Amino acid sequence: MDLSTYERIEFRREGDVLVMTMNRPERLNAVHPPLRMELIRAFNELDDDESRAVVITGAGRAFCAGGDVQRMDEQGGSSTRAKFAQVRTGEIVRAQLDLEKPCVAAVRGPAIGLGASIALMCDVVVASDTARIGDRHVNVGLVAGDGGALIWPLLVGLNKAKELLMLGDLVEGEELERLGIVNHLVPDEELEARSLELAQRLAAMPPYAVKATKITVNTLLRDKLSAVLDLGLAYEHYSAKMADHREATRAWSERRDGVFTGE
Repeated sequence: MDLSTYERIEFRREGDVLVMTMNRPERLNAVHPPLRMELIRAFNELDDDESRAVVITGAGRAFCAGGDVQRMDEQGGSSTRAKFAQVRTGEIVRAQLDLEKPCVAAVRGPAIGLGASIALMCDVVVASDTARIGDRHVNVGLVAGDGGALIWPLLVGLNKAKELLMLGDLVEGEELERLGIVNHLVPDEELEARSLELAQRLAAMPPYAVKATKITVNTLLRDKLSAVLDLGLAYEHYSAKMADHREATRAWSERRDGVFTGE
């Protein structure tokens, strides 16, 4: 794995732990095409790296704000590029679930939509007391198709997941731990140290036993992956062509309430 070829993801080594930082802080690490492609490549390559555990985090004051809403508004949901982006987003989810190496998410600030999915599909989630986690696809007129419908019901239960996904609410503070969305909630200044500590403990365990245990548990996700993810992405693709999506992204850019018609 040639770490020097990445431009939107930074890597550093902490002994046997590789720290992977999404590095687009000026946009709260929102996922645009270059970052999307690097995430797919990283998840496909990390098992070949010499590290024995990974910490995933975001640069600056956010983990990842999800898809870049500004780009959605500029491109329009029916553009060929937007359609291609939805397919590629599904590849991120699949590649992350195929990663055998143990992975810890260190979440500071917003982790929204795809950003929430990336965080919550890690094996251990450590959140700062500044973390705000949720899936706000519906707020921009899109179906929660890129992993949210897969992971949230397993974490918080079916009805609570539907409430959060359909309202687009963000969860923060003690609710994150109470609902089982994160494993550990820590003061912001302790986030990096606590995440590294857990990753180093995982790295020190017998590697085959840890990997095979992860693979076994993740079978629960893989069994549901094709049906939920493929259907969700198909619905998201359709919703991206609707007038409500265009209105929602424009309203977001113009900082006003949207007016929706169901079309």
